Amino acid sequence: MDKSKEQDFVKRIAQLAKANAELEMKLKELQKKCEKLQFENEKQKALLESLSPEQVRQGKQTVQKVQTLRFDMATVLFADIHGFSRLSGKADSQAIIDKLDEIFFEFDAIAKKYKLEKIKTIGDTYMLAGGVPIKNSTNPIDVVMAALEMKRHLEEVQKSFDSEGGKLWELKIGIHTGPVIANVIGKRKVSYEIKGDTVNTASRIESAAEPGNIVISVMTYELVKEFFQCEYYGKMPVKYKGDLDMYVVKGLKPEFTEEDGTTPNKNFYVKFGLIRFNDLQEVILDKLEKELPKYLYYHNVKHTVDVVTEVELIGWAEGISDEEMLLLKTAALFHDVGHTIQYDNHEYYGTVIAREMLPKYGYTEEQIDKICEIIMATKLPPKPKNLLEKIICDADLDYLGRTDFIPVSNTLYKELHEQGKIGSLNEWNKLQVKFISGHQYFTKTARSLREVNKQKQIERISKLITDDEPQESEDAGKKQG
Repeated sequence: MDKSKEQDFVKRIAQLAKANAELEMKLKELQKKCEKLQFENEKQKALLESLSPEQVRQGKQTVQKVQTLRFDMATVLFADIHGFSRLSGKADSQAIIDKLDEIFFEFDAIAKKYKLEKIKTIGDTYMLAGGVPIKNSTNPIDVVMAALEMKRHLEEVQKSFDSEGGKLWELKIGIHTGPVIANVIGKRKVSYEIKGDTVNTASRIESAAEPGNIVISVMTYELVKEFFQCEYYGKMPVKYKGDLDMYVVKGLKPEFTEEDGTTPNKNFYVKFGLIRFNDLQEVILDKLEKELPKYLYYHNVKHTVDVVTEVELIGWAEGISDEEMLLLKTAALFHDVGHTIQYDNHEYYGTVIAREMLPKYGYTEEQIDKICEIIMATKLPPKPKNLLEKIICDADLDYLGRTDFIPVSNTLYKELHEQGKIGSLNEWNKLQVKFISGHQYFTKTARSLREVNKQKQIERISKLITDDEPQESEDAGKKQG
């Protein structure tokens, strides 16, 4: 090839590359428009379905309003009892239908156990969703756990049911995680109709699955792979999105089961609890945002977030276990929630709220007792009895050794001053010097991170103090944490 032809060839490749890039941009724009149109289409369909035949004929404009909800992360399961349609024509078809009803009844119980929403049954297909109508972080794990239990139940049914020597019952399941649109149906007895790409993909995965398999999409796999043994299953083409990787779920990983190989053990629930903590944290921070008194400039949402973050940092550095981390972060989350009830003795009221809420999130009575002890350890003056209590005490007063000490300290002064618990700023500065001088961090991690800066704070505040002020308030010194 001569030089001129080579240059022309290079130009053509460059033009093609540019045209390809432009096409890709247009395709992305079209995909976005398509998703928007699909969303609007689902809303219009739901609106149309709410009309009576008479209203449709007469074209009346007065229609019942349909509530449409969007969930950014839901996990959809389709389960098909394979073989039923082929065998239902036999003489014992009524017995088979009765048994199928019993199976679906048990599936309902399993869905309820894992707090999943049954969407509908169509013939021998069962559909449910996690993360609907209550949003949560654990729904992919919940749905896979339910799928494994459904499979075990059907295997037990197969053993006990007379199938004339053949294998009658086989279950195949498809699971996918993604956003869904939900239409709320009914007033007294509310149900949900979910639609969207996530639903369609879960249905296609179920169709692609072999009998006896629980097949999940790569999206679900990434969210559950730490808990379950999975094997690569293959690819499935998805319109506009390329190939979708799929995996077969074999069961819980050995480190998360009891000796029977199926029952989740304590390790499972601890790791699961660390994920579910995100949901609890969202609820508590929302409670604090709405219910804390306006005069709490220091004991606010930011302080709680700071303490939760700091206990995790110090905790990992101190080498605590996963369960200890769960207890510690939970205590940090609740340590100031008692302020929604009363300023003084807020630590105690925090334990009252914790005892009321934590059972709903799977905490045991023993764990709740330990969490409440950790919360009470933040009451000043600090007297921690163990490592976890030392960590939360250090995290609660972490600001004493931080570079933002002065602005944070000023918010605490403003909070106390507006309640009449402290006088002038000069009085406050004297109190601060006295408090910091007598304070000690308990953990090696906190001492190495904050002790040097703490000494600098004393020097900085001492320069601001004048000597012509009355005696400082002893009570205010108890409100630092």
